[in-house]
Amino acid sequence: MSPEQLGEVIRKVRKRQGLTQPQLAGAAGVGLRFLVELEGGKGTSHLGKALAVLDALGCKLVITTPEDAKR
Repeated sequence: MSPEQLGEVIRKVRKRQGLTQPQLAGAAGVGLRFLVELEGGKGTSHLGKALAVLDALGCKLVITTPEDAKR
């Protein structure tokens, strides 16, 4: 998944839940600028903050290893 794709998912879920960017930023405990950049697909090393945003939306991140894909 690319940063752009992750940002698109976050934006779509946020809008579907009727949240504004400031509301989601507050719920996730991140700055508004960070959220705007995350939704815009900016590559970032703030994985913890990105995970907090996903958690605030109720999203789950699933990682599939190469071994899992073979099953």
